[in-house]
Amino acid sequence: MGAGNSCGVVAQRVPGLLLLWMLYAAVFFPSIIYANSPANATIPILDEKVLSEWEEERFNGKTSYKIVELGGDQVLEAVSRASASGIYKRQTVNIKDYPYLNWRWRIDNILDTGNEMEKSGDDYVARVYLLINGGLRFWNSRAISYVWANQSEAGSIWDNAYAGDSVIMLALKSAKDPTGTWLHEKRNVYEDLKTVFGEEIATVDAVAVMTDTDDSNSTALTYYADIFFSAE
Repeated sequence: MGAGNSCGVVAQRVPGLLLLWMLYAAVFFPSIIYANSPANATIPILDEKVLSEWEEERFNGKTSYKIVELGGDQVLEAVSRASASGIYKRQTVNIKDYPYLNWRWRIDNILDTGNEMEKSGDDYVARVYLLINGGLRFWNSRAISYVWANQSEAGSIWDNAYAGDSVIMLALKSAKDPTGTWLHEKRNVYEDLKTVFGEEIATVDAVAVMTDTDDSNSTALTYYADIFFSAE
């Protein structure tokens, strides 16, 4: 993921903070939805089949995100052609009550990139991010990024090449996993955040998805669907 121009001089100087800025900005605008009590079994993030509550942030070019029909289902399609942009939804969720993040994703190809732990290899066919609000000092914001890795093994954890330990990358899938088929994920994000940041975190404040291929100057087609938090 390369640097963009929309977040000001500070973000331009520190490219890795762009995504954090994008997600952090979501926390301080009025359309936040708070979910702090398990009155419902799930909290939908992407199930309404429209993107009206999602916002876009461009870093380098524009990845196309739109709702399409695939196999009889309405799903989110992401097409990246040497581009890097993401979409995010502002929503604060009490992950002590709703610790599980669920989704399914499908990729059509793996990228031929270099070392994902270096900036030149920081492209992914699929990412799902969670933001933890850092308060008034946005640089204290943190994120975890679940990725479909190109070179790294599933289960690998590393600091983001641009943002350092403010954004932790966790590979759930790798080049060994099948393309062209839906794979389902269910993560205990409460435990994941405790593991990667070494402390208890009670809430997350935004969810983002991103498919980017700017560093590798390549193309990717990815689908996302049924993103929701659950109590069990």
